[in-house]
Amino acid sequence: MKKNFLSSLDLNLNEITNIFELASKYKDNLTVTQTPQNGKILGLIFDKASTRTRVSFQVAMSRLGGSTVDLNPNTSQIGRGEPIKDTARVLSKYCNVLAIRTYKQTDLNEYAKWSTIPVINALTDLEHPCQALADYLTILEEFKSFDQVTLSYIGDGNNVANSLILCGALLGINLRIASPKGFEPKPEIITKALQIYKNPNKLLITNDVYEAVKGSNVIYTDVWASMGEEDQFESKANQFKGFTLGTEVLSAANKDAIVLHCLPAYRGKEISNEVFESKASRIFQQAENRLYAQQALLESILF
Repeated sequence: MKKNFLSSLDLNLNEITNIFELASKYKDNLTVTQTPQNGKILGLIFDKASTRTRVSFQVAMSRLGGSTVDLNPNTSQIGRGEPIKDTARVLSKYCNVLAIRTYKQTDLNEYAKWSTIPVINALTDLEHPCQALADYLTILEEFKSFDQVTLSYIGDGNNVANSLILCGALLGINLRIASPKGFEPKPEIITKALQIYKNPNKLLITNDVYEAVKGSNVIYTDVWASMGEEDQFESKANQFKGFTLGTEVLSAANKDAIVLHCLPAYRGKEISNEVFESKASRIFQQAENRLYAQQALLESILF
């Protein structure tokens, strides 16, 4: 496996498959870590608030036999403007791996440039690749294979959408993205995905929710205003009218369709409370899988 995990494209199909297999064994208590990571240290640098990502990484590292250091920018020199290249070189002497949750992908890349230990993307404004691993693990659990599975994502073409697209392209899944005009995923992400797919019919970008969900097995949504966009919450709510995942949208998909959301959710905005709590929801199974996917990822990086 490659040193860093900065993007979904830092894995190949075989590596993703191996992570899914290992994650499933961890979840079923069928295996222990291949090589106990006793004494190994995971450093967490989180510029953004976090619940699932922070806790799942901490628990995953603990289960591997290692430990975690929480490097809060508010209580370290990071928050006082120490250059990334200095921080990265120092932390490389103390830790064995870093998981970084920040705003700019360029900042993450700067950490990776100067670090001599592996760097994991725990979320940037461009990608959320760890989330995508848990998402596709959940889909695999439900349908046993990605063959003939269609995933429809409804909402902002944000970091989650970008990683779903790139990881989905590697897995060969049929993917439909429905966003309001002006909020589609970045063109460079679409271009990269199509280069992997080779078949342009595997990826659909549309402004029509019902075109996206027709024949879908999985419907996924996320908040309309991501962290750092709180001031856009109300304006986006107006621009995203018609993009709520409600019962009418769900009924337009296949009867076996499941619902995913990476959380936290604003019920009544991007998803209705009825759908969130419906029997189609696999949202908390999806959240649980963050732990196992990241445990397998860390094991793969450190082994």
